[in-house]
Amino acid sequence: MENKCTNNLINPNWAKHGYIQVYTGNGKGKTTASLGLAMRALGRCWKVLIIMFTKGGEDYGELNSFRNLSPEIAENLTIVQAGLERIVYKSNQSPEDLTEINKGWELAKKAIKNDEYNLIILDEANIAIDLGFIDLNEVLDVLKNKPEEMEIVLTGRNARQEIIDIAHLVSEIKPIKHYWDTGVVARKGIEY
Repeated sequence: MENKCTNNLINPNWAKHGYIQVYTGNGKGKTTASLGLAMRALGRCWKVLIIMFTKGGEDYGELNSFRNLSPEIAENLTIVQAGLERIVYKSNQSPEDLTEINKGWELAKKAIKNDEYNLIILDEANIAIDLGFIDLNEVLDVLKNKPEEMEIVLTGRNARQEIIDIAHLVSEIKPIKHYWDTGVVARKGIEY
């Protein structure tokens, strides 16, 4: 099968400007929306980097799916987990969380500075910023100085107003009704 991405130029024949997108709010679907965007970009031969802040471990359906992409698509995707195998809250932060998140942030800064990808998804970056693991002013500086054609997405609850202010697209996911409220726990294939 012919690799349709081989001869494509970066950012060919589409708007030459990349934007900053934010998916935030207390509702379900922020990461899901960003990963759908990643699949769309990969289908257009974009180079995509996904850094999953505060998320470690292998038990994520999306990781299983991405591992099984065709070689032609998979060669344009890099996924980095920058977290431990648990959800991080203010009450359970550890020095190991800081170490893992900092590794991911350093990689993100380098990839942005070196203009290595068309799309960079900083999954749960808003949480890492909100918890003080990543410096807000440093993030703002990196985003303001990103390469012109690069698209950057930040997900997670509690997006800071300063991030919202510089973003070009902000979607707030609001919970109207959720089965968790009736005692349903996270389900494989739906929540992870």
